[in-house]
Amino acid sequence: MILDPVLPVWFLVVVAGALAVFAIVQLVSPGSGRSRWMWLSRLVMVLLLAVIALRPALPAPTLPPAASGDVDVYFVVDTTSSMAAEDWGDGEPRLDGVREDVLAIAERLIGARVSLVTFDAVTVHRVPLTTDVSALAQATRALEQEITTYSAGSSIDEPVEYLTGILTEDAAENPERSRILYYLGDGEQTSGREPGTFAELSAAVDGGAVLGYGTEAGGPMKQYTGYDDGTEQSYIQDYSTGTDAISRIDEQALGTIAEQLGLPYIHRDADTSVAEATDGVRVGDVESAGEVPAAQGELYWIAAIPLAALALVELAWMLAAVLRSGVVGRSGAGRRDGRRASHG
Repeated sequence: MILDPVLPVWFLVVVAGALAVFAIVQLVSPGSGRSRWMWLSRLVMVLLLAVIALRPALPAPTLPPAASGDVDVYFVVDTTSSMAAEDWGDGEPRLDGVREDVLAIAERLIGARVSLVTFDAVTVHRVPLTTDVSALAQATRALEQEITTYSAGSSIDEPVEYLTGILTEDAAENPERSRILYYLGDGEQTSGREPGTFAELSAAVDGGAVLGYGTEAGGPMKQYTGYDDGTEQSYIQDYSTGTDAISRIDEQALGTIAEQLGLPYIHRDADTSVAEATDGVRVGDVESAGEVPAAQGELYWIAAIPLAALALVELAWMLAAVLRSGVVGRSGAGRRDGRRASHG
């Protein structure tokens, strides 16, 4: 067991000691049995508070060494409403395929630093570069389409400006590392303007692929409210026809992105492996950053439970004392009034 006090030990000893001595003096002084029990309770509370302030804990074990190769992998995921189109596999949303592929690629590139960026109306850096693949997995499994009511049309070049910044910064700080970019989307541009170019990113990218999701036939998209209330969501409507809106992949747009980045374009479906996307990507020698301490096993809560119970007892005792003093005060006043009436 180790101690991690919240204040200097000498200060805790002085304060706790003074309070304990005061409680002991009151405990041994003449008084009623109830008063003695309350001062005994207060003495125990002082000791429990001292234990909590000392923060006892079990020594932290060490985690396995963190491993890192010489590759940084960026996953850029389209989370606009069209990625909810149900034309992946047996009618699942396209995002299901994206989740599977991100995790599969990360598993094949163990040792690389990974990062996750999503975009819809705005670009969000959900996972900064890390060797913790579990953080990437957790964020990937939690991916959802944008909230339907906030959707204002999709733009496939939305992340370009942000990516330019982080890739340029990474290249300046780590020129010896390779940067791999995976763009995962359906290529659908509904914002009403021509998409910008990805060409400015090509100099900072050393490999990767553009992965396309969806079919020419397309699929309907369910609405997303941002929370799950247990009810079945209705489908997004095409108000020009009064029927379910259909989203279709735009492979020409995705091919253009791939050409501008200097990367291959790969159409994805549920029946094929994503292994092709990692061809030619080598993580390189994996270096260990040494053992990492895990979180300590805190034990102060064991003392906090009886402290809370005793505090409730103290509160109940004080409340009862206040009520008794009120009753006594009223009865005394009544007797005085009676005596005045009899004398009168």
